[in-house]
Amino acid sequence: MPDTGGGGCCRCCCSFIFTLGLTSLFMWLSLRTSSPDCLLRQFYIPLNQTSNLTKLEFELRFKNTNKDKGVYYDPINVTFFDSPNRSHFIGNFTIPKFYQGHKKKATKNFTIPNIDRKVVVQAIPAVNGSTTTSFRVDLATSVRYKILMFKTKRDKIRVGLDFDVNGTVVKVNRKDLKLKSNANKIRSYYGQMGVLLVNFLVLGLLGFW
Repeated sequence: MPDTGGGGCCRCCCSFIFTLGLTSLFMWLSLRTSSPDCLLRQFYIPLNQTSNLTKLEFELRFKNTNKDKGVYYDPINVTFFDSPNRSHFIGNFTIPKFYQGHKKKATKNFTIPNIDRKVVVQAIPAVNGSTTTSFRVDLATSVRYKILMFKTKRDKIRVGLDFDVNGTVVKVNRKDLKLKSNANKIRSYYGQMGVLLVNFLVLGLLGFW
């Protein structure tokens, strides 16, 4: 029987669908964003004072892990507690908004004055009989991403960290400690699924041809 051209048309339509799907996925992968990393570098509360008030000194590092996207940070609220279950509030600080270029790092030092010395003393290892104890830090902000000449809508970031301090109220681990959240884990999972889907379509298109 003569070829009516139906097979060629079907092949052309399938090829167009695969190509359109691949193009959409590649565009999604290129436009999707990754939340910046927030790390606690230093933490110290001096207690060698006679006053009932002291200060809290800390250092944070922000990493923009996006290869070609800048990050606009809204004011960042940082809050410290004397235990992982947030038993007692120690102090908080608001970091002014700033912009961070792609693949850039920013290290910032801050001091929170008028910290209640009694709250800190009750939590330190010298009082509770252990060598170390765990404090808590929570960070909350919103960010927008700069893609070419455009800005995305705001993306909320809520991360936290339990970290150990010694009897002099200094962070025990000398390494930078990353503040984490379950939302970041979910985003990472969907990013990996997107990559797997792209690979599947590529293999399917190659097999079709």
